[in-house]
Amino acid sequence: MRFYLGTHEPAWLAQTAVPLFVSRVRLERRKTLPRALGPWVLDSGGFSELDAAGRWSLGPREYAAFVRRCRDEIGGLQWAAVQDWMCEPRILGMTGEAVEDHQLRTVVSYLDLRDLAPDLPWAPVLQGWSMWDYHRHAEQYRRLGVDLAALPVVGVGTVCRRQDTVTGALVISQLVGAFGFTNLHGFGFKMQGLDLVGGRLASADSLAWSMHAGKRDPLPGCTHKQCRNCIRYALAWRERVLARLTPPAPAPAGPPSLF
Repeated sequence: MRFYLGTHEPAWLAQTAVPLFVSRVRLERRKTLPRALGPWVLDSGGFSELDAAGRWSLGPREYAAFVRRCRDEIGGLQWAAVQDWMCEPRILGMTGEAVEDHQLRTVVSYLDLRDLAPDLPWAPVLQGWSMWDYHRHAEQYRRLGVDLAALPVVGVGTVCRRQDTVTGALVISQLVGAFGFTNLHGFGFKMQGLDLVGGRLASADSLAWSMHAGKRDPLPGCTHKQCRNCIRYALAWRERVLARLTPPAPAPAGPPSLF
């Protein structure tokens, strides 16, 4: 499984070659874009958009133009999430719509962006609340001619705040079991979520290190009060995650028996 380290700091793209997960909201604030040393993924910033105003502030043409700029100027872009619509009750309250409406809007976003800019690496996203919602959404893509299993990556949204529940783990397990997906990306996965279903994901990202750092003293040698935006802390935390995800090597076989 490829693990993308989430970061608030787009400048890290030019400071480390580890796979990074960066939000459009952060990149948009920069006049110039960094040149990436390694692979990275662009998050569309959907939660921030919908949580703030209950709608997207930019259209698909604007978003596609920004993604193309990122691909060309930054380099190393693996894929970009579509302008998806989360299904948390809080977000549904902001938009005044139902889960089914957000699911359809998410599919339409993928179709629009794919048609507008077929040269860009778009990743469709599955959204829902109950595990049956996700099944319905996958079927919705299929009915509209999208073979999700054949694509390089498919994001699974609205799970990052539910990984300590049985439902959060079942969403991933049921999607893999029902559709045979081997290309799922888990957005915002914390350690407990990776422990439960990390082996069923092709990739995942996490910014949990920042919250973790905010509850602890800074690393020795750091002059800031907290390491919430510290690349040293983030990289050290990433190493612990990778060590936890890597299964132990099998014990070496003993000498062959003579009997």
